[in-house]
Amino acid sequence: MVAHSFPVEITVQPWFADHRFGGRAVLPAVETLLLMAAQTARRHPDHPVRNMEQARFPKFLAVPADASAIDALLTIEPRPDGSLHTTLASKVRLKACSQVQIHGEVVFPAGRHKPAAAAAKPVSPTGAACVITAHRIYRELVPFGPGYRSLRQNLLLFADGATGSLTAPAETPADRTGYALLGSPFPLDGALHAACVYGQRIVDFIPFPVGFDRRVISRPTEPGAEYRTQVELISRSAEELCFNLWIYQDDGTVCETVTGVRMRDVSRGTLRPPAWIRSSPLPREAASPSRPGSTNAA
Repeated sequence: MVAHSFPVEITVQPWFADHRFGGRAVLPAVETLLLMAAQTARRHPDHPVRNMEQARFPKFLAVPADASAIDALLTIEPRPDGSLHTTLASKVRLKACSQVQIHGEVVFPAGRHKPAAAAAKPVSPTGAACVITAHRIYRELVPFGPGYRSLRQNLLLFADGATGSLTAPAETPADRTGYALLGSPFPLDGALHAACVYGQRIVDFIPFPVGFDRRVISRPTEPGAEYRTQVELISRSAEELCFNLWIYQDDGTVCETVTGVRMRDVSRGTLRPPAWIRSSPLPREAASPSRPGSTNAA
């Protein structure tokens, strides 16, 4: 089946400057997903885009200072099973030539799948917890500007994951059609921050998302609303952490799940967690079984 490629222009939003890596603004993975879903739905209006599989984010897409737009290339490849494979790329100028770099890719499965079993509200963790304020997280652990400070109040770290509160900014551009498809991208970004903070407790690098196995959006998150998130560590190696994420409302209604989120050291060892985040061991799940609400400040 034939793949179709076409140029797209990414409008630079003011808050993009708040999402930074290595001293420069970069397009967040959640914005990349929003763009790929919106462009895919525009060209294949009968194809669902709220289920995603096999996502990868190989390279950051830099947001140039003072730029109003970024030129990119989108490719949609229909597959024999009815799914669509979408990639977002850009041309990078080198000394002797230009090179195409892929910044994101995802598969939109065919058909309207029912939410997977993982869409059930997660079981709340028990045992001792370590508490970190959102203020300290964004000051020392995830140094983003105010536009991407989606975690609020306190993040609780447990033996095998974390729970916290999320918020989505109320003001959004009128032309963000992707919001109607996937919801606000900020809650998912905040859930990834929670996984990053948990990861800094157990590995000596700053974990960044590089892909996931599956994302199921049951109810798009709304601008101006508040949510809960829970992240669960499912595997760990020297090079990679893997998580499941949930975003849900206070009444337990699950808005979305992301399973198999892979996080790695994309800084090649140049970024390290501050010493204090690893200065005390994570609480054991079996510790203090009669005191599920006990906390230790970090």
